Amino acid sequence: MENNRMREARTKLHLSQGELARQIGVSRQTINMIENGGYNPTIELCIRICRALGLTLNDLFWEE
Repeated sequence: MENNRMREARTKLHLSQGELARQIGVSRQTINMIENGGYNPTIELCIRICRALGLTLNDLFWEE
């Protein structure tokens, strides 16, 4: 499942996939795969993403 909330939050902060990846210590491809639903990140990685984007786990990863 695509993660459009993550993509929207990242672009709202004017961050490229590469910039976000550098901030949290992963590759740009990892960010791309998460946003496109091809990779299920660990809880640790989810937390790092949330901190970088200033959002909560619920904001980005909770399915409604």
